[in-house]
Amino acid sequence: MPKFILSLFFIFMTLQMWSQEDQQQKLEQRKAQIQEEIRENEKLLQSAKKKEKSVTNLIAIQSNKIKLKEKLINTTEKQTKLLSNDMYINQIQINRLKKELVELKEDYAEMILKSYKSRSEQSRAMFLLSSENFLQAYKRAQYMKQYTSYRKMQGEEIKKKTEQLTVFNGKLSDQKTVKQKLIKENEKEKLGLQKEKHDQEILVSSIKKDKKKIAAEIRKKQRETKNIDKQIQRLIREAIAEANRKAAAANAKANPRKVVTAAEARAAESSTKIVLTAEGKIIADNFKANRGSLPWPVEKGFVSLGYGDQPHPVHKSLVVHNSGVEITTDKGASARAVFGGEVTSVMVLSPVNKAVMIQHGDYFTVYQNLSSVSVSKGDKVSIKQTIGKVRTNGDTGKTVIKFTISQNTTYTNPTGWLFNM
Repeated sequence: MPKFILSLFFIFMTLQMWSQEDQQQKLEQRKAQIQEEIRENEKLLQSAKKKEKSVTNLIAIQSNKIKLKEKLINTTEKQTKLLSNDMYINQIQINRLKKELVELKEDYAEMILKSYKSRSEQSRAMFLLSSENFLQAYKRAQYMKQYTSYRKMQGEEIKKKTEQLTVFNGKLSDQKTVKQKLIKENEKEKLGLQKEKHDQEILVSSIKKDKKKIAAEIRKKQRETKNIDKQIQRLIREAIAEANRKAAAANAKANPRKVVTAAEARAAESSTKIVLTAEGKIIADNFKANRGSLPWPVEKGFVSLGYGDQPHPVHKSLVVHNSGVEITTDKGASARAVFGGEVTSVMVLSPVNKAVMIQHGDYFTVYQNLSSVSVSKGDKVSIKQTIGKVRTNGDTGKTVIKFTISQNTTYTNPTGWLFNM
């Protein structure tokens, strides 16, 4: 029974190692992605510094770089911890193999000694001939054959265990090297983070005196944002009303005897929720099932303004409300659909700000701050299909897309929907 429990324990440990190797691979991929985001962020920062049009803009980019550095350090620490766990498991395996090898070698040495003492062919023959009958002689011959076979098997087992021990020692040695490398990487990143925070403090000090001006700019931006949100909400309600009219017409056609009152028709059209058809429910369920794995609305970039109430990077008492997320990307970047659906509206929010709204069952995704649009109302779009170009602000030099997700008229945080955000 103890041997059976021990076997189960080592099977569990092996499975645990495989699981940790998979996690290690995912963390390595995530680290590579964060490093790429840091490089892109650094390009934007250097570009913004050359233009020197907005210190606030520099602070926003610098703040994001600090967050990315912190994410990178956290990811590397997770890798180091997983590696330590793997090393612990490997050490247990090494200890087990060493113990088994000692026992095998002792048994083998004892067996060789006995064989040496009875090595003469004469003694073997006498062992057989001294049998009392044929059956005993047969059993003795079988015993000698099995004994020789067992000795050979023991020798092969020792060889196999020795090879396994060499492999595990090699793994452990490699893991120690990788761990030291990760620790050095983290130390370097922590020093870099300190420098970034110091640079941030210098930038913050340079604009603290302009609080009134910044507060006025924030209020102006918030008014513009609220007006745009109202326009989008109106268009979403119109899309809901249109969808409900279509659903009612399809229902009436399928059930010609059912009488729909005027009050019921008005209630359906004024509802803030879509009455889903069978097809619409499938689309909505598929969209919901992909939560956390939707692609970003641009190929690359970083979140420069999160969802909800966001404090100003300098004056924490000044709060900016955001109904979605703002993603800073490269100049000339294309906006793309995060999921298949139907374009329900192409909006001109201002002379320089266009937006596209796509319906996915009772979910809506909106892509704002586009300089040009390449789709029309009623078009069916597929996942990652280009729907327009993201506008670059002439004053700040920033290329930012605002992306929102809502279920009917209720906004939700896009961060939980997009992959690795």
